[in-house]
Amino acid sequence: MPTRQSKPMYIIIWAYQVKSEHLASFVEIYSNDGAWAKLFGKSEGYLATELLHDETDTLRFVTIDRWVSAASYLNFKAQWQAEYNALDAHCEGMTEQEVLIGRYSQPI
Repeated sequence: MPTRQSKPMYIIIWAYQVKSEHLASFVEIYSNDGAWAKLFGKSEGYLATELLHDETDTLRFVTIDRWVSAASYLNFKAQWQAEYNALDAHCEGMTEQEVLIGRYSQPI
């Protein structure tokens, strides 16, 4: 039986199709303790990042970013927008495709 989190959570999920020549760099930057997680970690509302690898496609990944709330994520973006934009620009050419799957919160 699934367990329910005791605290509300806000989750953002992205899917990526990585260019083969950038695979190692992508994994390093997007990993659970990579550059994105370190940047997010500057915010008190950040909980964790997970990088998941598709079992059948070595270049397909999903990230799951967990935040305390949507407000905490928006506060992070407001405070760290310049750093976020710089890292996003640095990662620009690493993927063939980057798709926001969605932003989710737990039902109350």
